[in-house]
Amino acid sequence: MYGGEEIYWPGSIDRAVSTVIDIFFQASFYTLFSLLFGFGMQMMKERLETRGHPWRKILFRRLIVLILFGILHSFLLWHGDILLSYGIIGLFLFFFYSRNVKTLLTWFYFLLLIPAVLMTVLSFNYKEELEYYINHERIQAAMENYRSDLTAVLHQNYLDWIYANGGLNYLFLALLLLPMFLIGAVFMRNKWLQDPVKYDRWLKKLWLLSLIGFVLFKGGPYLFEERAWLNFLQDDLGGMASSIFYLLTITLLYQKGIFKKWLKIFEYTGRLSLTNYIMQSIICFTLFYGPGFGLYGSVSPLESAGIVFMIYSFQVMFSRWWLSRFYYGPLEWIWRALTYHQLQAMKRKRVMSYE
Repeated sequence: MYGGEEIYWPGSIDRAVSTVIDIFFQASFYTLFSLLFGFGMQMMKERLETRGHPWRKILFRRLIVLILFGILHSFLLWHGDILLSYGIIGLFLFFFYSRNVKTLLTWFYFLLLIPAVLMTVLSFNYKEELEYYINHERIQAAMENYRSDLTAVLHQNYLDWIYANGGLNYLFLALLLLPMFLIGAVFMRNKWLQDPVKYDRWLKKLWLLSLIGFVLFKGGPYLFEERAWLNFLQDDLGGMASSIFYLLTITLLYQKGIFKKWLKIFEYTGRLSLTNYIMQSIICFTLFYGPGFGLYGSVSPLESAGIVFMIYSFQVMFSRWWLSRFYYGPLEWIWRALTYHQLQAMKRKRVMSYE
């Protein structure tokens, strides 16, 4: 957040790993989850409406519970939380549930393109200041506080949350998340993912367009020596394109038997997405902050990639084990029970085999 990555990790391997993370991961997955969030909310709305349930009341409760999860996660575990923003910005979807697809697409283009282009033009005028921005004072404060006791950790976490979400920053976040919610709702309404065989030719065309956008906006900035002024295009348009590319790649590969078998392992972690998300924060809180092992600032990009691999591998195995015994993840169960004001069946009557 405060710059200086190339100074603290100047090695060629670390820079290479950071570049891979920046192109293939940064801004690609909260946008992907945003698309799926909009998809899921639209799906719930249609199912509840079909069954004659008060869908507005139920969806509102679902978002309020998500906001509560987000508040606890943001200020007790990690300032980079996205749940709180999903819950708050998700409330704006109530203005769009009854709109037609054309209207949703119009707002998608308007909210995504215009701010990204305007901010890129503005950033170009300050490209030198952006390129060499390093706030050594804030970096040092974060280093000290995150390695200290719980009070210092929570204080620094709060300061970082305010820094990341204060002022216009939250507006820019909303102008990225909301259009991704809307395009997710469009995917749901058009049934593109529910019937990929029927829409195979269209999905392949969209896949190619998203690949072009991915290469152009995520990788393209690396052709410039000074590229900080392109961050908005890289994260907003590039993140949008890469998220759709990943989604469609998985969807199309899933139609092939050989790939379906390998991709199936990701279903388990996906069905426990909220539990796994919070679990990652708990594990990393323990690893990096003072009350745990205090590794904050001492783990290189390459080492962090190894940690990611180990945590996610564990979660794949844990999720598979859990779902063989329970219908929902523990946090998914709480979310569902509070949403519907009704306790849900949790434990399976017999252990399921996923062989």
